[in-house]
Amino acid sequence: MEKQWKLSQQALLEALNTSMDGLTQEEAKKRLEQFGYNKLQEGKRKGVLQVFAEQFADLLVVILIIAAVISALTGGIEGTIVILAVLILNAILGTVQHFKAQKSLDSLKAMAAPNARVMRGGQKTEVPAAELVPGDILLLEAGDVTAADGRVLQNYSLQVSESALTGESENVNKIDTPIDKDELPLGDRLNMVYSSSLVSYGRAVVLVTGTGMQTEIGKIADLMESAQEKATPLQRSLDDFSKKLSIIIMVICAIVFGLGVWRGMHFTDALMFAVALAVAAIPEALSSIVTIGLAIGTQKMAKQNAIIKNLRAVEGLGCVSVICSDKTGTLTQNRMTVQKMYVDGKVYTTEEAAQNGATVQYLATQSVLCNDGVLNDEVAVGDPTETALLTFCRSIGGNEADTRKEFPRLQEIPFDSDRKLMSTLHERNGQFEMLVKGAPDVLLSRCVAVERNGTILDLTTDIQLDITQQNGAFSSQGLRVLAFAKKILPENRPLTLEDEQDLIFTGLIAMMDPPRVESAPAVADCRRAGIRPVMITGDHKITASAIAKQIGILQDGDRAVEGAELENMSDEQLREEVEHISVYARVSPEHKIRIVRAWQDRGHVAAMTGDGVNDAPALKQADIGIAMGITGTEVSKDAASMILTDDNFATIVKAVANGRNVYTNIKNSIQFLLSGNAAAILVVIITSLFGLPLPFTAVQLLFINLLTDSLPALAVNMEKPTGDLLNQKPRSPKEGILTKDFLQTLGLQGALIAATTMCAFIIGMNINDGMACTMAFATLCLARLFHGFNCRGSRSIFRMPSNPYSFGAFFVGTLLLMLVLFIPALHGLFDIDNALTTINILQIIGLAFAPTLLIQLVRIIKGK
Repeated sequence: MEKQWKLSQQALLEALNTSMDGLTQEEAKKRLEQFGYNKLQEGKRKGVLQVFAEQFADLLVVILIIAAVISALTGGIEGTIVILAVLILNAILGTVQHFKAQKSLDSLKAMAAPNARVMRGGQKTEVPAAELVPGDILLLEAGDVTAADGRVLQNYSLQVSESALTGESENVNKIDTPIDKDELPLGDRLNMVYSSSLVSYGRAVVLVTGTGMQTEIGKIADLMESAQEKATPLQRSLDDFSKKLSIIIMVICAIVFGLGVWRGMHFTDALMFAVALAVAAIPEALSSIVTIGLAIGTQKMAKQNAIIKNLRAVEGLGCVSVICSDKTGTLTQNRMTVQKMYVDGKVYTTEEAAQNGATVQYLATQSVLCNDGVLNDEVAVGDPTETALLTFCRSIGGNEADTRKEFPRLQEIPFDSDRKLMSTLHERNGQFEMLVKGAPDVLLSRCVAVERNGTILDLTTDIQLDITQQNGAFSSQGLRVLAFAKKILPENRPLTLEDEQDLIFTGLIAMMDPPRVESAPAVADCRRAGIRPVMITGDHKITASAIAKQIGILQDGDRAVEGAELENMSDEQLREEVEHISVYARVSPEHKIRIVRAWQDRGHVAAMTGDGVNDAPALKQADIGIAMGITGTEVSKDAASMILTDDNFATIVKAVANGRNVYTNIKNSIQFLLSGNAAAILVVIITSLFGLPLPFTAVQLLFINLLTDSLPALAVNMEKPTGDLLNQKPRSPKEGILTKDFLQTLGLQGALIAATTMCAFIIGMNINDGMACTMAFATLCLARLFHGFNCRGSRSIFRMPSNPYSFGAFFVGTLLLMLVLFIPALHGLFDIDNALTTINILQIIGLAFAPTLLIQLVRIIKGK
């Protein structure tokens, strides 16, 4: 049943075949069987073993497993053990990461109310919330969590916090009359309440219209199930790289094996050549190095108030080209603040009010007395608009506690969403003065006079027009306006609704949730970095546009649209228009996902911020989901890949800069690993083609790939950013790792290292095969340690910022190599020849250093 807000109460009761007495127990039981339990469902989850097994579904991993099996069959059990240990460790890490990411739906379930008060057969009773069914009559009071979606039948000043669903922090005043509109955003359905919303004030009788997955919260859960987590650009690049590398390795291994057999090599020896080539080609440490590099990035970001949940998101931030940000609390302060006031026919800013205290003091006093808010040690308790008035009073030198003590409240008529007014009675200057606060249009219609400079004047048409125009001017600036009036009563007696007539208008106070101080500079940084900032909010279009203009999101030529307009756009139309729209107001969760997808369909990497349950599906759909740490719900935090501990948009911009640096470092470390591997591949192929002995054993190559190579690669990930990263445009997500320039550099550097390694191998051949293998291994290992300095960046090391980790990695790696070369107990494991002389060692050092010397000289000559 759709558009419940539009139907009359009687029509709704008839449609659901119920009455104000509620359902009978028998009917409730039947409906429970028909509609199911009032709880969220989820799809079948993968088991631990299935997820663990899936970690091995990668061609590179399969090749390594085959290499391990062949190594075992040919007697190389040590190599088999090492390879399998590395693969199992990586699989365990991947499994743990998978299950950490599956918590969003659990948090949604935790938001459900445990019990609910209903009418059953004319009797009030309490039932488990899971047993609510459509047609139940639900009783709500302050403090309750709404257990299902429903239509308000009887309203007693009900105020509900729907911030989890709409993202807006202000309480919503509910009504019990139909709203005659076909299309209505969720935030404007004032006669409806929704599951998981908190009742903050009043009470109501509600007809349950939706339970379980048919509630708005259920729809969000369904969207979260369908929303696909996007692979980051690095994941896509690495996946593409792995496939290409796997094919290349298999082809080359087959060629080398075939050549060996064709040349008459023993079958086992030919197999060992192929295994050595596979182990040489596959960068076993790559996965770990990338993971550790991302983890280093997360530590840096945590110090800047950005906690990364999904490691891959660190790098993804580097190519974000669109940031879709919530308004309230992220771009704004999430604190209503008085901006302007209209009193005695003049407009004052808050700064001017502080200098004209006497003029505005009476209005400020009135705003404090006709007010239920409280400030306890700067902690605001109550409606945000009311606490904003108290803060304003303090800012001009007043004290609300002293004022309330001097003029205590004698009588009151509480705020009512139908009247849109609140009235209180106080004794002031020997008179009983009724103070009234409310919506400007409602209050002004009840006024007959106006107070100007202490004098009471008739409310003429001109004065009324002036007040109306000023109210319109405030509203057009996105300000929320309250009007104030008073009336002198003859005695202290209970107030009646009739008393709220023939009032004396005293002034207007306009307020808003102002932008954060850092928001405008952060938006400017975004645009400088080639990133498009977009505002998505549940607030009204006028308010959102005013804030967006102030901070630079809404510029000339940009559009602001509401959810209703978005509803009438097809996906194709939205894709065409999305780059021209900077502000989205009054949007639903479905709209947010559509906006994110529209940007993604145009080839952009989209980041989405949010704090409410309503944001969770879009956070999951976005390339980078960013939740708020202070105001965010657990659901949004679980769905996001990054959490801001300060809820600040400016922190996102810092994280983007960090993400760009992380990607640069990871790419440099990959270049380091692959150029070293390329050298090993070339040496194995050359020796195979010329019928020479095997230059390395599998264990030697694993020692290089896993130990001595890992240290410089980690050191590269510790590099500090060079230059202004925010002056660069976002990296294209389609740009893979294996670009033309990257492959040229990698091939040239690998060839240089291979050439000097072959020289060492030939020198060793003049002694014996064992010495050839030992010298090739030592030269390749040390050359790759030296090469770590080249891969720190594209400039000469003399123009790079200091990185003590690079020197530490070099010395530790060299120490490990020395242990293998000079400790006899390790010679058997690593196939080391014992006859190394001082001359051989100097030859190894000279040959290993030659490629780095040449690369650095070229950079210096080019002025890099």
